[in-house]
Amino acid sequence: MSDTTLLSVAEVAKYLKVAESVVIEMINSGTFKEQKIGKTVKVDKEEIDQWLENLNKTDEAYLAMKRTICRFQDYFKIENIFLNFEADNKYEAIAVMSKKAKDLKLVRDHRWLYEVVVAREELVSTAVGEGVAMLHPRHMHPTKIKTPSILFGRSVQGVEFDAPDNRPVTLFFMLILHTDMQHLFSLSFISKFLKTGDNLEKLTKADSPEEIMALFEAYDATQPINK
Repeated sequence: MSDTTLLSVAEVAKYLKVAESVVIEMINSGTFKEQKIGKTVKVDKEEIDQWLENLNKTDEAYLAMKRTICRFQDYFKIENIFLNFEADNKYEAIAVMSKKAKDLKLVRDHRWLYEVVVAREELVSTAVGEGVAMLHPRHMHPTKIKTPSILFGRSVQGVEFDAPDNRPVTLFFMLILHTDMQHLFSLSFISKFLKTGDNLEKLTKADSPEEIMALFEAYDATQPINK
């Protein structure tokens, strides 16, 4: 067998449009046979193509779900998660998250981000109830945003945010994206995640960014949402 037909884990992940952890999971479960070239794990591309050609409905749903999660993780990174920040009001909370975006070099100017998010907030609150807000500008500004990203922040004491259920907000998502398509996809993904199982409670109780990231990595988008 020519090793030109062999792909590394990273190459398989790119080919299937999933995370590398998914490829490793598929190798460990026997979906693909592992081939060792020295210490490097490889997979035969022909085997992958054959698997793709013969997908059953269960495999198709699995692949679609994993691709969706991978797409979300294009914007949501572990370094974008920060816990236990303090703010006395909604404006301070927006300022804290805007500064975080600047520190991560996601935007060119945190003052600009603060201003456009506040302007959106003054039209109607982005709090959605149950202690959650999804901060975002009113319009897309791709030239102002270096890297389309989603931040997650958790407040210590909660912040009054004019929520529809009058509850203070403790969980903040900030969506700073390039296109309406990215924005709508991310809003939908987060909303379904929060309504599935006990994910909302787990986000509230998680002890570390790693634990929160693991929740999203393990999320099965095919699960039924809460009623």
